Amino acid sequence: MGYFPAELIKKKRSGLAHTEDEIRFLITSYTNGELPDYQMSAWLMAVFFRGMTAAETSVLTEAMLRSGRVVEFSNLRKPTVDKHSTGGVGDKTSIIIAPIVAAAGVPVPMISGRGLGHTGGTLDKLEAIPGFNTSLSLDQFVRQIQSLGVGFIGQTEEICPADKKIYALRDVTGTVESLPLICASIMSKKLAEGIDGLVLDVKFGSGAFMKTFAQAEELADNLMAIGAAHGKRVASLLTRMDEPLGRFVGNSLEIGECIAILKGDSYLGRSDFADCRELSLELAAQMLWLGGRSANSDDGLRLAREVLDSGKAFELFERLCRAQGGDLKCLPLAKSRHDVKAQTGGFVSVYNAEIIGIAGLSLGAGRKSATDTIDPTAGIEVHKKIGEPIFKGESLFTLYGNSTSSDMRFLEAERLLLSATNISLQKPRVSPLIAKRKVM
Repeated sequence: MGYFPAELIKKKRSGLAHTEDEIRFLITSYTNGELPDYQMSAWLMAVFFRGMTAAETSVLTEAMLRSGRVVEFSNLRKPTVDKHSTGGVGDKTSIIIAPIVAAAGVPVPMISGRGLGHTGGTLDKLEAIPGFNTSLSLDQFVRQIQSLGVGFIGQTEEICPADKKIYALRDVTGTVESLPLICASIMSKKLAEGIDGLVLDVKFGSGAFMKTFAQAEELADNLMAIGAAHGKRVASLLTRMDEPLGRFVGNSLEIGECIAILKGDSYLGRSDFADCRELSLELAAQMLWLGGRSANSDDGLRLAREVLDSGKAFELFERLCRAQGGDLKCLPLAKSRHDVKAQTGGFVSVYNAEIIGIAGLSLGAGRKSATDTIDPTAGIEVHKKIGEPIFKGESLFTLYGNSTSSDMRFLEAERLLLSATNISLQKPRVSPLIAKRKVM
Protein backbone atom coordinates (compact mmCIF):
# COMPACT_ATOMS: atom_id res chain seq x y z
CA MET A 1 0.00 0.00 0.00
CA GLY A 2 1.31 3.46 -0.88
CA TYR A 3 0.90 6.62 1.17
CA PHE A 4 1.40 10.32 0.63
CA PRO A 5 4.38 11.27 2.86
CA ALA A 6 3.12 14.82 3.40
CA GLU A 7 -0.13 13.45 4.83
CA LEU A 8 1.78 11.21 7.23
CA ILE A 9 3.89 14.18 8.32
CA LYS A 10 0.70 16.19 8.95
CA LYS A 11 -0.80 13.27 10.86
CA LYS A 12 2.12 13.06 13.26
CA ARG A 13 2.32 16.87 13.44
CA SER A 14 -1.28 16.78 14.69
CA GLY A 15 -0.33 14.32 17.43
CA LEU A 16 -2.08 11.29 15.95
CA ALA A 17 -0.71 7.75 16.10
CA HIS A 18 0.49 5.97 12.99
CA THR A 19 -0.63 2.52 11.97
CA GLU A 20 1.95 -0.28 11.65
CA ASP A 21 1.74 -0.08 7.84
CA GLU A 22 2.34 3.67 7.86
CA ILE A 23 5.51 3.34 9.95
CA ARG A 24 6.79 0.49 7.80
CA PHE A 25 6.10 2.56 4.68
CA LEU A 26 8.05 5.54 6.01
CA ILE A 27 11.05 3.43 7.03
CA THR A 28 11.11 1.26 3.92
CA SER A 29 10.68 4.13 1.46
CA TYR A 30 13.37 6.21 3.19
CA THR A 31 15.79 3.25 3.28
CA ASN A 32 15.17 2.64 -0.43
CA GLY A 33 15.81 6.28 -1.31
CA GLU A 34 12.23 6.95 -2.39
CA LEU A 35 11.51 9.34 0.51
CA PRO A 36 13.80 12.41 0.40
CA ASP A 37 15.79 13.76 3.35
CA TYR A 38 13.67 16.89 3.62
CA GLN A 39 10.47 14.90 4.20
CA MET A 40 12.10 12.51 6.66
CA SER A 41 13.53 15.55 8.47
CA ALA A 42 10.04 17.03 8.75
CA TRP A 43 8.66 13.74 10.07
CA LEU A 44 11.49 13.44 12.62
CA MET A 45 10.72 16.95 13.87
CA ALA A 46 7.03 16.06 14.16
CA VAL A 47 7.98 12.99 16.22
CA PHE A 48 10.30 15.14 18.33
CA PHE A 49 7.43 17.45 19.31
CA ARG A 50 4.52 15.00 19.32
CA GLY A 51 6.18 11.78 20.44
CA MET A 52 5.10 8.20 19.75
CA THR A 53 3.11 5.64 21.70
CA ALA A 54 4.83 2.55 23.10
CA ALA A 55 3.20 0.51 20.32
CA GLU A 56 4.47 2.93 17.64
CA THR A 57 7.98 2.84 19.10
CA SER A 58 7.93 -0.95 19.11
CA VAL A 59 6.87 -1.06 15.45
CA LEU A 60 9.50 1.57 14.56
CA THR A 61 12.20 -0.50 16.27
CA GLU A 62 11.11 -3.66 14.48
CA ALA A 63 10.92 -1.90 11.10
CA MET A 64 14.45 -0.52 11.52
CA LEU A 65 15.73 -3.89 12.76
CA ARG A 66 14.21 -5.73 9.79
CA SER A 67 15.54 -3.21 7.27
CA GLY A 68 18.74 -5.28 7.21
CA ARG A 69 20.37 -8.49 8.37
CA VAL A 70 20.28 -9.91 11.90
CA VAL A 71 23.55 -11.50 13.05
CA GLU A 72 23.59 -15.05 14.36
CA PHE A 73 26.12 -16.24 16.99
CA SER A 74 24.49 -19.50 18.09
CA ASN A 75 27.54 -21.49 16.96
CA LEU A 76 29.60 -19.86 19.74
CA ARG A 77 27.60 -21.88 22.29
CA LYS A 78 27.99 -19.14 24.88
CA PRO A 79 26.04 -15.94 25.56
CA THR A 80 27.13 -12.73 23.82
CA VAL A 81 26.72 -9.41 25.64
CA ASP A 82 27.05 -5.78 24.58
CA LYS A 83 26.92 -2.41 26.32
CA HIS A 84 25.40 0.85 25.18
CA SER A 85 25.82 4.36 26.55
CA THR A 86 23.26 7.06 25.80
CA GLY A 87 26.11 9.49 25.25
CA GLY A 88 28.22 11.89 27.23
CA VAL A 89 31.33 14.03 27.19
CA GLY A 90 34.58 12.09 27.56
CA ASP A 91 32.65 8.81 27.69
CA LYS A 92 35.15 6.22 26.50
CA THR A 93 34.11 3.20 28.56
CA SER A 94 33.26 0.89 25.62
CA ILE A 95 36.92 0.80 24.61
CA ILE A 96 37.92 -0.30 28.12
CA ILE A 97 35.00 -2.62 28.82
CA ALA A 98 35.04 -4.72 25.65
CA PRO A 99 38.54 -6.22 26.14
CA ILE A 100 37.92 -6.76 29.88
CA VAL A 101 34.73 -8.74 29.30
CA ALA A 102 36.05 -10.65 26.28
CA ALA A 103 39.28 -11.54 28.12
CA ALA A 104 37.07 -12.98 30.89
CA GLY A 105 35.37 -15.30 28.41
CA VAL A 106 32.21 -13.46 27.31
CA PRO A 107 32.11 -12.53 23.59
CA VAL A 108 31.42 -8.84 22.95
CA PRO A 109 30.17 -7.87 19.46
CA MET A 110 30.04 -4.06 19.37
CA ILE A 111 28.30 -2.21 16.55
CA SER A 112 29.06 1.36 17.53
CA GLY A 113 28.21 4.87 16.39
CA ARG A 114 29.86 8.17 15.62
CA GLY A 115 29.68 11.42 17.52
CA LEU A 116 26.15 12.74 17.91
CA GLY A 117 25.64 16.40 18.81
CA HIS A 118 28.04 17.47 21.56
CA THR A 119 28.91 13.88 22.50
CA GLY A 120 31.75 11.77 21.13
CA GLY A 121 31.45 8.49 19.23
CA THR A 122 33.30 5.21 19.76
CA LEU A 123 34.08 4.83 16.05
CA ASP A 124 35.62 8.30 15.85
CA LYS A 125 37.80 7.52 18.86
CA LEU A 126 38.99 4.19 17.47
CA GLU A 127 39.73 5.71 14.07
CA ALA A 128 42.17 8.08 15.81
CA ILE A 129 44.38 4.98 16.00
CA PRO A 130 46.26 5.02 12.68
CA GLY A 131 44.99 2.27 10.38
CA PHE A 132 42.14 1.08 12.63
CA ASN A 133 39.41 -0.23 10.34
CA THR A 134 35.85 0.05 11.66
CA SER A 135 34.40 -0.87 8.25
CA LEU A 136 34.78 -4.64 8.37
CA SER A 137 32.15 -6.54 6.46
CA LEU A 138 29.57 -8.26 8.57
CA ASP A 139 31.04 -11.65 7.71
CA GLN A 140 34.52 -10.46 8.74
CA PHE A 141 33.04 -9.11 11.96
CA VAL A 142 31.36 -12.42 12.77
CA ARG A 143 34.59 -14.34 12.11
CA GLN A 144 36.52 -11.98 14.39
CA ILE A 145 34.04 -12.46 17.23
CA GLN A 146 34.37 -16.22 16.76
CA SER A 147 38.18 -16.13 16.83
CA LEU A 148 39.00 -13.20 19.14
CA GLY A 149 35.83 -12.71 21.14
CA VAL A 150 35.60 -8.96 20.50
CA GLY A 151 35.23 -6.52 17.63
CA PHE A 152 34.12 -2.99 16.81
CA ILE A 153 32.38 -1.97 13.63
CA GLY A 154 30.03 0.74 12.45
CA GLN A 155 26.69 0.10 10.89
CA THR A 156 27.12 -1.64 7.57
CA GLU A 157 24.66 -1.61 4.69
CA GLU A 158 23.51 -4.97 6.04
CA ILE A 159 22.83 -3.89 9.65
CA CYS A 160 19.88 -1.57 10.23
CA PRO A 161 20.43 0.55 7.10
CA ALA A 162 17.35 2.55 8.03
CA ASP A 163 18.89 3.57 11.33
CA LYS A 164 22.20 4.45 9.68
CA LYS A 165 20.48 7.02 7.47
CA ILE A 166 18.17 8.35 10.18
CA TYR A 167 20.98 8.53 12.78
CA ALA A 168 23.00 10.87 10.54
CA LEU A 169 19.95 13.00 9.81
CA ARG A 170 18.99 13.38 13.49
CA ASP A 171 22.46 14.74 14.25
CA VAL A 172 21.99 17.74 11.95
CA THR A 173 18.27 18.42 12.35
CA GLY A 174 18.01 19.01 16.11
CA THR A 175 16.06 15.80 16.77
CA VAL A 176 18.65 13.86 18.76
CA GLU A 177 16.85 14.01 22.11
CA SER A 178 13.53 12.43 21.05
CA LEU A 179 12.77 9.48 23.36
CA PRO A 180 11.11 7.17 20.78
CA LEU A 181 13.80 7.91 18.21
CA ILE A 182 16.53 7.21 20.75
CA CYS A 183 14.89 3.93 21.82
CA ALA A 184 14.33 2.69 18.27
CA SER A 185 17.86 3.64 17.20
CA ILE A 186 19.58 1.98 20.13
CA MET A 187 17.55 -1.18 20.30
CA SER A 188 17.31 -1.87 16.56
CA LYS A 189 21.12 -1.94 16.32
CA LYS A 190 21.58 -3.95 19.49
CA LEU A 191 18.95 -6.54 18.60
CA ALA A 192 20.47 -6.86 15.12
CA GLU A 193 23.77 -7.90 16.75
CA GLY A 194 22.25 -11.19 17.83
CA ILE A 195 23.22 -10.58 21.46
CA ASP A 196 21.81 -12.43 24.47
CA GLY A 197 22.35 -9.65 27.01
CA LEU A 198 22.68 -5.88 27.04
CA VAL A 199 23.96 -3.44 29.67
CA LEU A 200 22.79 0.15 29.37
CA ASP A 201 24.64 3.18 30.70
CA VAL A 202 21.85 5.75 30.79
CA LYS A 203 23.24 9.16 31.58
CA PHE A 204 21.62 12.28 32.98
CA GLY A 205 22.87 15.77 33.76
CA SER A 206 24.19 18.79 31.93
CA GLY A 207 26.29 16.76 29.49
CA ALA A 208 23.64 14.12 28.73
CA PHE A 209 20.72 14.16 26.34
CA MET A 210 18.49 13.38 29.32
CA LYS A 211 18.97 16.30 31.71
CA THR A 212 17.15 14.91 34.75
CA PHE A 213 17.18 11.62 36.64
CA ALA A 214 13.45 11.14 35.93
CA GLN A 215 14.01 11.47 32.16
CA ALA A 216 16.92 9.02 32.30
CA GLU A 217 14.91 6.48 34.27
CA GLU A 218 12.04 6.74 31.80
CA LEU A 219 14.49 6.11 28.95
CA ALA A 220 16.06 3.17 30.80
CA ASP A 221 12.66 1.62 31.47
CA ASN A 222 11.64 1.97 27.81
CA LEU A 223 14.88 0.46 26.52
CA MET A 224 14.78 -2.39 28.99
CA ALA A 225 11.15 -3.17 28.12
CA ILE A 226 12.01 -3.44 24.40
CA GLY A 227 14.94 -5.75 25.22
CA ALA A 228 12.87 -7.94 27.52
CA ALA A 229 10.10 -8.19 24.92
CA HIS A 230 12.70 -9.64 22.55
CA GLY A 231 13.86 -12.20 25.11
CA LYS A 232 17.11 -10.47 26.11
CA ARG A 233 18.63 -10.13 29.57
CA VAL A 234 18.98 -6.41 30.28
CA ALA A 235 20.53 -4.32 33.05
CA SER A 236 21.08 -0.59 33.31
CA LEU A 237 23.09 1.87 35.34
CA LEU A 238 21.82 5.43 35.69
CA THR A 239 24.95 7.58 35.82
CA ARG A 240 25.68 11.27 36.24
CA MET A 241 27.06 13.34 33.38
CA ASP A 242 27.53 16.71 35.09
CA GLU A 243 31.22 16.79 34.16
CA PRO A 244 33.37 15.02 31.57
CA LEU A 245 34.14 11.40 32.37
CA GLY A 246 37.85 10.96 32.99
CA ARG A 247 40.39 13.66 32.24
CA PHE A 248 40.34 13.96 28.44
CA VAL A 249 37.80 14.92 25.79
CA GLY A 250 38.74 14.29 22.16
CA ASN A 251 39.42 11.22 20.08
CA SER A 252 43.18 10.58 20.21
CA LEU A 253 43.36 11.95 23.75
CA GLU A 254 40.64 9.59 24.94
CA ILE A 255 42.35 6.60 23.33
CA GLY A 256 45.50 7.55 25.22
CA GLU A 257 43.50 7.62 28.45
CA CYS A 258 41.97 4.20 27.68
CA ILE A 259 45.40 2.70 27.08
CA ALA A 260 46.64 4.15 30.38
CA ILE A 261 43.69 2.61 32.25
CA LEU A 262 44.11 -0.77 30.56
CA LYS A 263 47.86 -0.79 31.30
CA GLY A 264 47.64 0.77 34.77
CA ASP A 265 49.91 3.50 33.44
CA SER A 266 49.94 7.29 32.99
CA TYR A 267 49.16 9.45 29.96
CA LEU A 268 50.56 12.94 29.37
CA GLY A 269 51.71 12.92 32.99
CA ARG A 270 48.31 11.97 34.41
CA SER A 271 47.18 8.78 36.10
CA ASP A 272 44.12 10.05 38.01
CA PHE A 273 41.36 8.40 35.98
CA ALA A 274 39.43 6.92 38.91
CA ASP A 275 35.90 7.81 37.78
CA CYS A 276 36.35 6.40 34.26
CA ARG A 277 38.10 3.28 35.54
CA GLU A 278 35.51 2.51 38.21
CA LEU A 279 32.52 3.06 35.93
CA SER A 280 34.11 0.80 33.32
CA LEU A 281 34.57 -1.92 35.91
CA GLU A 282 30.99 -1.59 37.17
CA LEU A 283 29.60 -1.89 33.64
CA ALA A 284 31.90 -4.82 32.89
CA ALA A 285 30.66 -6.52 36.07
CA GLN A 286 27.07 -6.32 34.87
CA MET A 287 28.06 -7.73 31.47
CA LEU A 288 29.90 -10.65 33.05
CA TRP A 289 26.86 -11.42 35.15
CA LEU A 290 24.42 -11.27 32.22
CA GLY A 291 26.83 -13.40 30.21
CA GLY A 292 26.79 -16.13 32.87
CA ARG A 293 30.46 -15.72 33.74
CA SER A 294 29.77 -14.65 37.33
CA ALA A 295 27.17 -15.59 39.92
CA ASN A 296 26.17 -11.98 40.54
CA SER A 297 27.35 -8.44 39.84
CA ASP A 298 29.60 -8.35 42.92
CA ASP A 299 31.40 -11.47 41.72
CA GLY A 300 31.52 -9.91 38.27
CA LEU A 301 33.21 -6.81 39.68
CA ARG A 302 35.85 -8.93 41.36
CA LEU A 303 36.51 -10.80 38.12
CA ALA A 304 36.63 -7.58 36.07
CA ARG A 305 39.22 -6.07 38.42
CA GLU A 306 41.28 -9.25 38.25
CA VAL A 307 41.30 -9.27 34.44
CA LEU A 308 42.16 -5.57 34.22
CA ASP A 309 44.91 -5.68 36.85
CA SER A 310 46.49 -8.80 35.35
CA GLY A 311 47.11 -7.08 32.01
CA LYS A 312 44.96 -9.59 30.11
CA ALA A 313 42.54 -6.89 28.99
CA PHE A 314 45.30 -4.72 27.52
CA GLU A 315 46.85 -7.73 25.81
CA LEU A 316 43.50 -8.47 24.16
CA PHE A 317 43.09 -4.81 23.19
CA GLU A 318 46.46 -4.94 21.42
CA ARG A 319 45.34 -8.07 19.55
CA LEU A 320 42.06 -6.37 18.68
CA CYS A 321 43.89 -3.35 17.23
CA ARG A 322 46.20 -5.57 15.16
CA ALA A 323 43.24 -7.59 13.89
CA GLN A 324 41.53 -4.41 12.70
CA GLY A 325 44.70 -2.82 11.27
CA GLY A 326 45.43 -0.33 14.05
CA ASP A 327 48.90 0.75 15.18
CA LEU A 328 48.93 1.83 18.83
CA LYS A 329 52.57 2.91 18.60
CA CYS A 330 51.67 5.78 16.28
CA LEU A 331 48.84 7.42 18.23
CA PRO A 332 48.82 11.06 17.05
CA LEU A 333 49.18 14.04 19.38
CA ALA A 334 48.33 17.67 18.64
CA LYS A 335 51.08 20.07 17.65
CA SER A 336 49.68 22.99 19.66
CA ARG A 337 48.46 23.45 23.23
CA HIS A 338 46.85 26.29 25.09
CA ASP A 339 46.16 26.51 28.83
CA VAL A 340 42.91 27.99 30.14
CA LYS A 341 43.58 29.58 33.53
CA ALA A 342 41.20 29.98 36.44
CA GLN A 343 40.17 33.61 36.89
CA THR A 344 39.49 33.14 40.60
CA GLY A 345 40.35 30.68 43.35
CA GLY A 346 38.22 28.28 45.37
CA PHE A 347 36.57 24.96 44.50
CA VAL A 348 35.15 23.83 41.18
CA SER A 349 31.46 23.62 42.03
CA VAL A 350 29.64 23.33 38.70
CA TYR A 351 30.48 22.38 35.13
CA ASN A 352 28.13 22.62 32.18
CA ALA A 353 29.38 19.48 30.48
CA GLU A 354 27.36 20.11 27.33
CA ILE A 355 29.16 23.41 26.77
CA ILE A 356 32.47 21.63 27.37
CA GLY A 357 31.46 19.19 24.64
CA ILE A 358 30.61 22.11 22.35
CA ALA A 359 34.02 23.60 23.09
CA GLY A 360 35.51 20.32 21.87
CA LEU A 361 33.47 20.67 18.68
CA SER A 362 34.82 24.18 18.17
CA LEU A 363 38.35 22.77 18.31
CA GLY A 364 37.54 20.19 15.63
CA ALA A 365 37.05 17.15 17.87
CA GLY A 366 33.56 16.52 16.49
CA ARG A 367 31.20 17.47 13.68
CA LYS A 368 28.95 20.50 13.47
CA SER A 369 27.53 19.10 10.22
CA ALA A 370 27.51 15.62 8.69
CA THR A 371 30.21 16.57 6.15
CA ASP A 372 32.73 17.98 8.65
CA THR A 373 36.15 16.37 8.98
CA ILE A 374 37.34 15.56 12.51
CA ASP A 375 40.81 16.50 13.74
CA PRO A 376 41.68 13.33 15.71
CA THR A 377 44.22 15.21 17.86
CA ALA A 378 41.88 18.05 18.91
CA GLY A 379 40.47 18.04 22.40
CA ILE A 380 40.52 19.16 26.00
CA GLU A 381 42.34 18.06 29.13
CA VAL A 382 40.30 18.59 32.30
CA HIS A 383 42.65 19.43 35.15
CA LYS A 384 40.05 19.74 37.91
CA LYS A 385 37.04 17.61 38.80
CA ILE A 386 34.03 18.99 40.66
CA GLY A 387 34.93 19.45 44.32
CA GLU A 388 38.67 19.88 43.73
CA PRO A 389 40.43 23.08 44.85
CA ILE A 390 41.98 25.51 42.41
CA PHE A 391 44.07 28.68 42.73
CA LYS A 392 43.66 31.81 40.65
CA GLY A 393 45.89 31.52 37.58
CA GLU A 394 46.10 27.71 37.84
CA SER A 395 45.22 25.68 34.74
CA LEU A 396 41.60 24.58 34.54
CA PHE A 397 41.89 23.07 31.07
CA THR A 398 44.49 22.48 28.38
CA LEU A 399 43.35 22.75 24.78
CA TYR A 400 44.88 20.60 22.04
CA GLY A 401 44.80 21.18 18.31
CA ASN A 402 46.83 21.70 15.18
CA SER A 403 46.82 25.48 15.40
CA THR A 404 48.60 28.25 17.29
CA SER A 405 47.38 29.63 20.62
CA SER A 406 46.18 32.79 18.88
CA ASP A 407 43.95 30.80 16.56
CA MET A 408 40.28 31.70 16.77
CA ARG A 409 39.42 28.09 17.61
CA PHE A 410 41.42 28.22 20.83
CA LEU A 411 40.00 31.61 21.75
CA GLU A 412 36.41 30.48 21.14
CA ALA A 413 36.94 27.25 23.09
CA GLU A 414 38.46 29.20 26.02
CA ARG A 415 35.45 31.52 26.09
CA LEU A 416 33.07 28.56 26.14
CA LEU A 417 34.98 26.68 28.84
CA LEU A 418 35.15 29.66 31.19
CA SER A 419 31.41 30.19 30.73
CA ALA A 420 30.85 26.50 31.53
CA THR A 421 32.74 26.59 34.85
CA ASN A 422 31.68 27.89 38.24
CA ILE A 423 34.19 28.27 41.08
CA SER A 424 32.92 28.86 44.62
CA LEU A 425 34.52 29.49 47.97
CA GLN A 426 32.60 26.65 49.61
CA LYS A 427 33.44 23.06 48.73
CA PRO A 428 30.40 21.43 47.07
CA ARG A 429 28.93 18.08 47.96
CA VAL A 430 29.89 15.54 45.31
CA SER A 431 27.20 12.97 44.45
CA PRO A 432 28.02 9.35 43.56
CA LEU A 433 28.63 8.73 39.85
CA ILE A 434 26.18 5.81 39.75
CA ALA A 435 22.75 6.95 40.90
CA LYS A 436 20.80 3.71 40.43
CA ARG A 437 21.07 0.12 39.14
CA LYS A 438 18.18 -1.63 37.41
CA VAL A 439 17.78 -5.21 36.15
CA MET A 440 15.06 -6.83 34.03
